Amino acid sequence: METEELLKKRFRDLARKCYDKNQYTFTGFLALADQACFYDMEKELSYVPHKVFGGSELCERVMVRFGSEDELGYEEEFPIACIEAKPLAAKFADDLTHRDFLGALMNLGIERSTLGDIWLRENTGYIFCTQGMADFIIENLNKIKHTSVRCGRAKEIPDSSDLDRTELKIQISSERIDGVLAKVYRLSRSEAIELFRQKKVFVGGRFCENNSQILRKGDIISVRGYGKFEYLGQQGVSKKGKIHATVMCYGQVK
Repeated sequence: METEELLKKRFRDLARKCYDKNQYTFTGFLALADQACFYDMEKELSYVPHKVFGGSELCERVMVRFGSEDELGYEEEFPIACIEAKPLAAKFADDLTHRDFLGALMNLGIERSTLGDIWLRENTGYIFCTQGMADFIIENLNKIKHTSVRCGRAKEIPDSSDLDRTELKIQISSERIDGVLAKVYRLSRSEAIELFRQKKVFVGGRFCENNSQILRKGDIISVRGYGKFEYLGQQGVSKKGKIHATVMCYGQVK
């Protein structure tokens, strides 16, 4: 696949530039499939230290930074800004969705790789983007759907407790990932397994092929087209041997 080969070449070039020139290098924001491609190359690129980050530990879209303070002798932060986009008149604003914000940004001709996650809190959007794109967004993003908005650099990034999230209690026969997915998204086991065949399931940003993988407490699971959740672990076992478990779903549960 040509795009994947180009992506791999980009990773190799950035790692080599960091190594040869003793300077930090950064990717753009990577989607889950791009992150999986990087993790497939992790061993090949292990001669250069790296870190992934998207502006917050909960961000799904992340950058890769090649280089470390131990190796280079100095620290350089990720070139990530967070823009707050707030309706001018909250009383008359549309109920804005993630798709509304993304569509408005795409209409400005912005490359997707310059945009990270978009978080919503009380109809206000928090847009993670590259530092180089921040001023352009602030100056040009003034309307989302029919709602006029004011943009500025966020004074602080919302805490995860402020985000749209739902704690869900489930009963499972085991901690296999396919069974957990089936419960969380109300799918049959065969429908859950099909998600693995379609390469839509990621654990900690890494593509997951093994539908029988046992989840561990703290695992972050992302399923393209469905959402993201954290497995919080077992809470007990029923008399019939069923496991009582809890997950934290981020965003709306389908």
